[in-house]
Amino acid sequence: MKKLRNLVGGAWQDSRCDEWLDLVNPATEDVIARFPAGSPSDVDDAVAAAATAQTEWAALPVAERVARIHAWADLIADNADELAELERQEMGKPAGIGRAFIDSAVAGLKAAAQQANSYPFEDTVAHPDGAKTRILRTPLGATAVITPWNFPVAMVLGALGPLLAAGNTVVVKPSERSPYSTARLVELLSLPAGVVNLVLGDARAGVPLAEHEQIQLVHFTGSVSAGRKVGAAAGERLRRTVLELGGKDPVVIDADVDPVATAKAVAFGAFVNTGQICTSMERIFVHRDIAVPFVEALVAEAGNYPSGSALGPLVDARQRNVVHGHVEDAVARGACLRTGGSVPKGSGFFYPATVLTDVDDSMLIMNEETFGPVAPVAVVCSFEEGLERAARSRYGLAATVYTGDAAHADAAARIPAGVVWVNQWQGGGPERLYEPAGDSGLGATGAQAAYDAATRPASVHIAAPVLP
Repeated sequence: MKKLRNLVGGAWQDSRCDEWLDLVNPATEDVIARFPAGSPSDVDDAVAAAATAQTEWAALPVAERVARIHAWADLIADNADELAELERQEMGKPAGIGRAFIDSAVAGLKAAAQQANSYPFEDTVAHPDGAKTRILRTPLGATAVITPWNFPVAMVLGALGPLLAAGNTVVVKPSERSPYSTARLVELLSLPAGVVNLVLGDARAGVPLAEHEQIQLVHFTGSVSAGRKVGAAAGERLRRTVLELGGKDPVVIDADVDPVATAKAVAFGAFVNTGQICTSMERIFVHRDIAVPFVEALVAEAGNYPSGSALGPLVDARQRNVVHGHVEDAVARGACLRTGGSVPKGSGFFYPATVLTDVDDSMLIMNEETFGPVAPVAVVCSFEEGLERAARSRYGLAATVYTGDAAHADAAARIPAGVVWVNQWQGGGPERLYEPAGDSGLGATGAQAAYDAATRPASVHIAAPVLP
């Protein structure tokens, strides 16, 4: 059985904590690895290593930092199949899906790092009297990246590019529900010792890392409740955070679209990765004119996601209990179960692709993040009603709209969300810039905003000398 360790200052170290946690394969319920529960002492060591390494890393020319990040990205790409297989073993993601997201994350890491070559780390403004002002953006120092269990590799890579390229060093703390692939990811490091460090464990590592006095920024992805605690701790210390938290993403389907083709797209957005994506389609509002053929097609598409192949297991029994609890609550309140909705027998934490109709806003399935392969469908009388109901949420991570009407496509921007996709879920590229709305988080992500968050601006005003 694999025993995972911390990476501190380029060396693998045993934890100072004596307690170990088991990592369970969610498809078989077998223990596949053990890792330390974490301790403040582990965090102190990792943060100290990051702080020590930061000065020399920041002193490198930007182009050299970018080149080293690109070289590491190439190593990751060469080992993408292995990383995808580890994700499959630790959290259930089918290896093909895992590989696709890792490939995308590697490309994103390269693109994000490349932006450092054009970012204005220094600019000079000349004044008519001969004075000048130098505007500098300097790295923050040692930072923390705390990632969730659903995309272990992709979420780490998505956060690291701007932080590292801007000259910061990082301590990574992956979720205790899926640390294996992240441990292997940092084994592939080709960066100087201490630039990226790894601490393993549960809240016993995460809390002291988020609250550490030497950590200048915490990039956290996870639940709203945990995100509030991270934000509060950072605010108490006057430190920065980037928080990407829960979502309850809506889909608005207009009357003029192809119901069968749209159902196929919605099934993918609701069921891929067993619904364990922050931007999974979790509230579906379809125009009454096409509701019948749309629902029929969606139920049929659910059959294309059989458990054990296209649909992996949920990450653990706790998550399956949440998903099934939402379905049971909806049915008890009057929802119609069209397909799925039952806990299968046998080992593993599987759950079938599920479609519900006749849902309303009194149900958990329409209010709380489900994070499972469930598509709840509500029929609306107009596109405007769909937009209004889509906006009726405390979350605001992303939203998707399907319409052939140009005016309706423009109106989609009224949904309060960080990202709104029209006619293509997960569209866009490296230019995408967003900040979650509502309880879904805070702090802008993407493009130049990520470098703004990773640096501190300062101005140096130089007046003309007073000569004798």
